[in-house]
Amino acid sequence: MADAQEWREERKRFVNDDHEALGPLAEEFVSLSEALSVVEEGLGVGEVLERIVRSARAVVGADVVSVTWRQDGEFTTPVETDPVASKADAVQYEHGEGPCVEATMQGGLGFAASSDLRNDSRWPKFGPAAADLGLHSVLATGMFPRDAGPRMGALNYYSRTPGGLDDADRDVALVFATHAAVALRGAQVLEAAELRATQLGEAVRSRDVIGQAKGILMERRGLTADEAFDTLRRTSQDLNVKLRDLAQTLADRRSEL
Repeated sequence: MADAQEWREERKRFVNDDHEALGPLAEEFVSLSEALSVVEEGLGVGEVLERIVRSARAVVGADVVSVTWRQDGEFTTPVETDPVASKADAVQYEHGEGPCVEATMQGGLGFAASSDLRNDSRWPKFGPAAADLGLHSVLATGMFPRDAGPRMGALNYYSRTPGGLDDADRDVALVFATHAAVALRGAQVLEAAELRATQLGEAVRSRDVIGQAKGILMERRGLTADEAFDTLRRTSQDLNVKLRDLAQTLADRRSEL
């Protein structure tokens, strides 16, 4: 992250219209935005999560990164850069304590950190367990950072060294959490839209094939439209076969009837 002198130099360069090269601050956030501009690429939630942990590890400078995901009141770790993170996260979920739980559930900025997990009295179950796994310091940011809580989840940064994240820029971590949350929401919306389109297509196809089956029964048995549909429905229930599958079989075997 740019220090105060770099800030001043970058601002001076901007005022003087020297834009041939990005300054350290701009370069950092441009790269971050590019890494998480995923909706246009049509990436799913799983692919977005993988990209987030890889970028997060590089941007913040942690040994291990994981994502805590909260859905229907349950916590899971869908992705991590090292399986040890899932083990540490699981301890937090089991005991309801730890930085990712706090960052997800509490209001404010959604930020929790510890420089020495083995001796941190706030998390008597999680801290020693994480240290036994070789993870000695942690930093967690909720997604979105300014939500009142509970949030969709949290980004968890682990270091294998006590105090290993003391020099990490917390502002960068919080900004990254915002970018990650936006990317995830975008991917969720995209997946939901694709699912609705698929369901609509299936509904249209089902309606068409059921209409064909009704037409066959009306023609062959002299039934009304309502009588034909009722026959299909009762047969579907008697045979324990989905109505669409029964209609498709009838349409496919029309010449045999």
